Amino acid sequence: MDKNLIPKYHFHFIGVGGIGMSAVAIGLLKKGYSISGSDLVKNNETNKLEKLGAIIFNSQIGQNIEFITSKYNNKLINFVVSTAIKPANEELMYCREKNYTVKHRSDILALLMQSYTSLAVAGSHGKTSTSTFLSTLLELCTHNSSSITGGIIPIYNSNCHLENTKFLVAEVDESDGTLIKYKSDIGIINNIDFDHCDHFSDLREVVSSFKNFATNSKKLLINFDCEITRNNFYSAHKWSNTTHINIAYALIPTEINKIHTIGKYYENGNFISSIKIPIPGLHNLSNITAAIAASRMIGINFLEIKKNIKYLKLPKKRFEFRGQINERNLYDDYAHHPNEIKETIKLGRLFIKQKNNNELHKNRLVAIFQPHRYSRAKQFTREFAEELSKADVIYVTSIYGAGEGNPEKITSKIITDLIYKQNKNVSYINNYHEISKNFYELTQKGDLILNMGAGDCHDFWSILNRKNN
Repeated sequence: MDKNLIPKYHFHFIGVGGIGMSAVAIGLLKKGYSISGSDLVKNNETNKLEKLGAIIFNSQIGQNIEFITSKYNNKLINFVVSTAIKPANEELMYCREKNYTVKHRSDILALLMQSYTSLAVAGSHGKTSTSTFLSTLLELCTHNSSSITGGIIPIYNSNCHLENTKFLVAEVDESDGTLIKYKSDIGIINNIDFDHCDHFSDLREVVSSFKNFATNSKKLLINFDCEITRNNFYSAHKWSNTTHINIAYALIPTEINKIHTIGKYYENGNFISSIKIPIPGLHNLSNITAAIAASRMIGINFLEIKKNIKYLKLPKKRFEFRGQINERNLYDDYAHHPNEIKETIKLGRLFIKQKNNNELHKNRLVAIFQPHRYSRAKQFTREFAEELSKADVIYVTSIYGAGEGNPEKITSKIITDLIYKQNKNVSYINNYHEISKNFYELTQKGDLILNMGAGDCHDFWSILNRKNN
């Protein structure tokens, strides 16, 4: 973005507390733009923005817009929304009535990307983890990289690190069809799955959206192990964890445990070196391989990459250990699609298996799941039931609607009823306060508890601590 525009422009974010919206707002603040925003609830992101100098409103009413237009009457004001903001939002309606310029978050991110050699991370699953691994490697190997992501990157302790650097890692979202807006130097497609059924009617539409993204990428890096990606996209730059034949970048696992993964790394079919990855899980291995591949594509020396691999960490809410209460271990995970739940439960099983090898009694895997969106619960009812039933004990809470309407009156019962046919140890529990109140009756010592979902379920740990202190 043109530095000459900084004094002339102000940005107001409607719904600034979201992880994606706050990242862009922080980025613009760091660029020197004046920023304001609104959200109904204060959180870590809004607090951080206030500390950085942004004006934050804890309401979304027309008077907020009046105040901003009055205070910054010497500037061109851009009002920014995400797809989560509904047409009936009072601030948005006020802007429409006044014919003010309203831009989508994706428009602003696309503009920011133009100032960098950009590496755009896309895909149905694993975007945030891949962006985190890639950001970490580029930071440690080049000290010349920025990031805007949909999660908190441990090395920055932020979802945005935007500086005057050569490279920018940007996590780009496919959920609302905005992928077409991003033009990148390297486009990365982790995998493709049918999801976001509130926007897409079928898998064909999802693939089409990714094809637009691929067209706008100067170079394309794809996951060979994903059948849909493999069959629909051609690129000389592919990665794999299953084969090194005719693959540009391959990392074949030779040892997997709950602490690390060891694998043999190949480039263009040639063995290069063994690598020890400090993060468990085959899905994480794929994300890390993508990060290595993208790093090599921009010319980073392999020995530098190998040296810094040991510093990789998962972003928050990705199999994140929250703590132990009375010999019960609680993990948070963002899994909200059946395939994500599948991988998270597999990883939980790996932890339990290795623990049981050293103990006489059998530990249980307890899954707590908060479905995210009514449309997703309806579309993937059977798939959710199939994957969740693989836990030893399952608790399903009410659906987190994320602002989505529910004319069909869909409830979590459609999932729990199907789980019961496969696993009788399933219960519906309305909310996390109820789970916390009955925590010791619902769990037992030695349990590994997986708390999964994309809504407010990640408040569970703090609720639990309040109940037990």
